[in-house]
Amino acid sequence: MTAMNRITANRIAAITCLLLLVVVVGCRRKKITRTDTPTSGVAVLVSDGCYGNITQEEIDVFEALNQKAFLLPIYTSEKEAVDLLLNDSVRLAILARDLTEAEKQSIKARNRQLVPRSQKIGVDGIAIIVHKNNPDSLISLEALKKVMTGEVSTWRQLNPSSPLGEILVVFDHPTSSTVYFISDSVCGSEPLATDRLHALNNNQAVLDYVIQTPSALGIIGVNWISNPHDSTQLSFNSRIRVMAVSRAHPATAASSYKPYPAYLYLRSYPLTRDVYLVLTDLRGTLLSGFTHFVASDRGQRIILKSGLVPATKPIRTVQLKEHF
Repeated sequence: MTAMNRITANRIAAITCLLLLVVVVGCRRKKITRTDTPTSGVAVLVSDGCYGNITQEEIDVFEALNQKAFLLPIYTSEKEAVDLLLNDSVRLAILARDLTEAEKQSIKARNRQLVPRSQKIGVDGIAIIVHKNNPDSLISLEALKKVMTGEVSTWRQLNPSSPLGEILVVFDHPTSSTVYFISDSVCGSEPLATDRLHALNNNQAVLDYVIQTPSALGIIGVNWISNPHDSTQLSFNSRIRVMAVSRAHPATAASSYKPYPAYLYLRSYPLTRDVYLVLTDLRGTLLSGFTHFVASDRGQRIILKSGLVPATKPIRTVQLKEHF
């Protein structure tokens, strides 16, 4: 059991008791009156699993500052997270996209009191990672598309001098936001070669697989491979190689970028996306208080530390030259 799961398990036990008490009291009174405040109470939220580590750190710090606050996170795929929000099973979601207008109208139609409010909290990147001994360090969007659609299936098709064989593509979940992004923003209308793509359930499993498999190509959120000990955010996990991606084909060192925060901020890195916190709860509630915290200076510092670009905190960009 991971540290995150242990924390969640302990929190579930404590919060379950509190929720049962609320239900019993509510049944006796025949009317449940909410007693949570922006800094106290019990609430459930859902997070795209790609941001599970960031969400957990935000929760840990928020609860440390507010001893009477108990937040129970659900980590799942983007599709399931949005479904929970639309069904009013949760009222706060951390997603790799904003809700569509149709989704917002669906929430309003279900409950007129619920008005979806979106807060951009960061800029993220989809990293393309390979084994640290893989000689290939550059890839173009066109080449990546061919790999994802099955037109290219071996490393030698990308680089005739490669000693590697079949490209083993791995990602976190069949309905994850990373798969949706690749399908929508890279492949366009062309279907993915689903028989050649392998889901490993979570981002940590993707990272572990690429570390152990020379022919692997992993699709993963950049926050999972950033180096938390590098205050400059100019390095990644040393156990894997992070490929530089180019909009031009063929990719060259001059046209290719790695998902460093500065390149995410400038949108130079091609696989860039925004991160949103979507709240449907009423104002003055615990979830609204947590939303305010994540958008505050302290919450945004956690975003920055994770390797993403904070949405509301000014950052300084520097010119970087790298040899691939």
